[in-house]
Amino acid sequence: MKSGYDIIKAPILTEKSYDYIAHHIYTFEVAKNANKVEIAKAVEELFGVKVESVHTVNKLGKIKRQGRYEGRTASKKKAYVKLTADSKGIELFDGIAQ
Repeated sequence: MKSGYDIIKAPILTEKSYDYIAHHIYTFEVAKNANKVEIAKAVEELFGVKVESVHTVNKLGKIKRQGRYEGRTASKKKAYVKLTADSKGIELFDGIAQ
């Protein structure tokens, strides 16, 4: 069985994700093979919060060139996690959103 640390790789800290924090929506980079139920359980386990919904986005890697050779950067999967209204916030993001 996967632990929460295997599913949640890193928080995503961008201007767009900062705007979502006010609405109790947090953004994470997650494992490619993780589904929404696993992501919700991992966030609840790691941060001690209640998850209302999870939206996922598969982000294809960009094409990069090195001379005449080209390849792709790594593909990623993002998860937008919405917490319930009565749930406390995630401490990792609290200092950033202020």
